[in-house]
Amino acid sequence: MSAIRRKFGEDYQVVNTDRGMTFSAPVKKKRQRFVEKNGRCNVQHGNLGGETSRYISDLFTTLVDLKWRWNLLIFILTYTVAWLVMASMWWVIAYIRGDLSHGGHDSSYTPCVANVYNFPSAFLFFIETEATIGYGYRYITEKCPEGIILFLFQSLLGSIVDAFLIGCMFIKMSQPKKRAETLMFSQDAVVSQRDGKLCLMFRVGNLRNSHMVSAQIRCKLIKSRQTPEGEFLPLDQCELDVGFGTGADQLFLVSPLTICHEINTKSPFFDLSQRSLMNEQFEIVVILEGIVETTGMTCQARTSYTEDEVLWGHRFLPVMSLEEGFFRVDYSQFHNTFEVPTPPYSVKEQEEKSSITSPNPLPVTPTPPSPSLGNNGGRVLGRKERLLSADYADHIEDQATRIPPKLQRMSSTKEENLWRGLKTGTALPGGKASSTGDLPLSIQRLRSSSIPVVRQGHLEEQVQLLPLDGEAEEVEMERDRLVSPGISTITQGQAPLGGGRPEDNLPAKLRRMNADR
Repeated sequence: MSAIRRKFGEDYQVVNTDRGMTFSAPVKKKRQRFVEKNGRCNVQHGNLGGETSRYISDLFTTLVDLKWRWNLLIFILTYTVAWLVMASMWWVIAYIRGDLSHGGHDSSYTPCVANVYNFPSAFLFFIETEATIGYGYRYITEKCPEGIILFLFQSLLGSIVDAFLIGCMFIKMSQPKKRAETLMFSQDAVVSQRDGKLCLMFRVGNLRNSHMVSAQIRCKLIKSRQTPEGEFLPLDQCELDVGFGTGADQLFLVSPLTICHEINTKSPFFDLSQRSLMNEQFEIVVILEGIVETTGMTCQARTSYTEDEVLWGHRFLPVMSLEEGFFRVDYSQFHNTFEVPTPPYSVKEQEEKSSITSPNPLPVTPTPPSPSLGNNGGRVLGRKERLLSADYADHIEDQATRIPPKLQRMSSTKEENLWRGLKTGTALPGGKASSTGDLPLSIQRLRSSSIPVVRQGHLEEQVQLLPLDGEAEEVEMERDRLVSPGISTITQGQAPLGGGRPEDNLPAKLRRMNADR
């Protein structure tokens, strides 16, 4: 599987995730690193002046820090010079005492060192004494007190040189730096979402079966910046949180682990996006520390990631698999990644976008209560305010059905009396004929049947209306007052009929209906 890392520019990087494939780096000028991939710090100290003597005061650490070739050279030269100097001192003693002139050393002469005739024989005597070989051919005699003193000095000096050089070589060979060679870091870091949060991640692994005791990981961001006061800070170091507060930085490193840095408001990458990544210049230094289980010495492994080694929208391939009775780690997929959908925006841009697209709920304005039937707030309702639309008729009818059954029976009885008054034409004082046209609209109910009236010479359908917010009790009170036996509304413009028949004042259609009955 392969994926292409696309960037908003000319540079791009191809990521191969197939087994046995390697990453191809983008063609770009190599930038100077602060820490190399192998952990070596790319810093040199110069112009020390008189501070060089400090290295001599800590000679042991200075020798340990030297490279192996210099250590071997110092080791060989130290022993060679010491041997030559001490052999020369034995030769000088033999020369002063005249042992060299007595070539064969007759039986009557007692030399300082037996069988020492020249410098080579003096050198061999020193080597036999220093190395405690003891061949028994050359030996010191009791007639040479200066030789005895030199022998004591030789023994003390040899012990000091052996302890110093052998100890230095042992410490250098047992340094935990070589243990760091078996601690792996992924070649690239990735930026993708984990648990709904944008995170910077990289992978660490341990190639040995021996564990790293109390392993802890830390991250530093190396980036130059300028303070608000105008001070320029080259290679300023900033801490990256990899779980210090939650304990996630304490590792149980028996299998490869993915270290995660959550990008939030406290992260220095809060405003880092895919577009701005190609214009940034920074370096992430990773430091892994722990105690070597076999030696008990503290080991530290380091690496770094530059901006070109941070892949946006990628995730590491899994390397763990379950076998029969154990878990298997496939280190051939340790560095491989694959592309995943990741927003190209920074966390800051995402928060600003979410705040814009999620407006605050609008405040709800309370609706003022509608005027009741009995109280109009001191004003007279106009005709348009008293008329209701025909679409609201069903709603009013539903309100009518909620009247108690007893009131409904009373209403129906009174309406029947009203119909009888219309049919018989009972005249009121003043000689006006009965009609429903002058009933107040504020208390008329909408019915399925209409009341025929004569208005301006033609037959119309009178729609009875009821206000929207009228209460049932007030409606019934108005109806009881107006729709009483013997009371009806007066049709305007009709002449008094006196004792005539009321059917004569009805329209022709109603008269035919009464005749049919």
